[in-house]
Amino acid sequence: MLNDPVDRRRMLIASATSLATIGGLVPHADNSFSSADSGGLRNAGSGGHAKSTILFFLCGGASQIDTWDMKPAAPAEYRGPFQPIATSAADIQLCEHLPLLAQQAHHLSLIRSVSGTVNTNDHHGGYYYNLTGHAPDQTFLIKGNDRTPYPDDWPFMGAVAASRRNRHAFLPNALTLPHMPSRKPYTRPGQFSARLGVQYDPLYVQGSNETPLSFSAPALELQAGTDTSRVASRAELLTALDDARRHIDESATGIFTQQQQRAFSMLSSAQTTKAFDVSREPVQLRQRYGETVNGMSLLLARRLVEAGVPFITVFWLGDGIGTPLAKKCRSAGSWDTHGSNFDCLKDDLLPEFDQCFSALVEDLAQRNLLDQTSLLVSSEMGRTPKIGDPRSGGVSGAGRDHWTHLLTNVVAGGGIQGGRVYGSSDRLGEYPAENPVTPAHVVQTVYHAMGITNLEAKDSQGRPYQLLEAGEPLYELF
Repeated sequence: MLNDPVDRRRMLIASATSLATIGGLVPHADNSFSSADSGGLRNAGSGGHAKSTILFFLCGGASQIDTWDMKPAAPAEYRGPFQPIATSAADIQLCEHLPLLAQQAHHLSLIRSVSGTVNTNDHHGGYYYNLTGHAPDQTFLIKGNDRTPYPDDWPFMGAVAASRRNRHAFLPNALTLPHMPSRKPYTRPGQFSARLGVQYDPLYVQGSNETPLSFSAPALELQAGTDTSRVASRAELLTALDDARRHIDESATGIFTQQQQRAFSMLSSAQTTKAFDVSREPVQLRQRYGETVNGMSLLLARRLVEAGVPFITVFWLGDGIGTPLAKKCRSAGSWDTHGSNFDCLKDDLLPEFDQCFSALVEDLAQRNLLDQTSLLVSSEMGRTPKIGDPRSGGVSGAGRDHWTHLLTNVVAGGGIQGGRVYGSSDRLGEYPAENPVTPAHVVQTVYHAMGITNLEAKDSQGRPYQLLEAGEPLYELF
């Protein structure tokens, strides 16, 4: 009944959602739109001097004890078969299957005492904690993987960073590639702007294992036969329909108008197409990164840094359910190594990661971009230090289960000193020992590296609140 003010408002919002989609706006994960203002000042203030951040998120839960925090003196049932090797940094040892990255270790710092304990000890809660800095609430425990992203969730760190920078000339302030984890309807919470407002949601750029040199932004693609003159016609159409949306909250209307204008600008911009085209890079450099979807995603991330995008997220894209790697690891693929942990790491995951991430660090350093680019390697969890996951046959299955109680984060650039180790874990690699921190400290460190010191926002009623009160930057690393 359209005379009902609530139903009328829903109709108008639904209409505006459709218009926004025409204009290239990426809808919120739950199809709701928030009018909450970002609040605060968008300035660098004091702190670090990174202009951009690249977050490389190892989806699935990467094993800390087999990569960054090895325990060669621990009993065999914990340490596994891998050996540590010396690196270009005197204080850092890495896994023997990371030889290329070992040569770049003088650029890196390791945070070995991150306790990301969540009440579910699972992916959903781990994503949320490590991407936002906020511990998951009880809904994660009650609903498990059915806990969808909520409009009043705490915002993704990339969305916060986007809200604190001046608007980019022709690209969004936050981009995510090469996929949105995970498969619907199990979309991971924590990767959206949520209560901060849909205008700060990342633009998702898609890549694939089959065509790793090709990236597309579905929200920005023109349909076949559509040219820029038709885009202009769409702009005129939307202008003509503005009156139909006059009953939507004034603040929300402003958001839609801004997004539409930016969408038209991006659709007609040759600079946008150029920024996404990794085939422009020399063949030798592409081969150095490795022409996989993850390698090319990091190469694209470097191009986006050069284009001045403030926050770029690369979510590791695995082979997917039912593939040989997924069957081998007894999981949906990626770093979730429930079975054959050591073979999956040695044969598949570590060689690809070693090649592409070492290439990114080396490439940024050679271009004198590392000091103005903050890097973070994270994951939703670590793996159980004791070998053997019941779901894959126990000890004989040689897997490691979920373990949110300890993980290592890798940071570099943006004023962070290289070759450093912050904190430590106990002798078995189970829990933090010295200088324990939480994901909130890591997120605060990212903000500090970008010079973001004002985390005040305002809710829809204009009331101020802090986007992240827990934790503090790890100043010792700078």
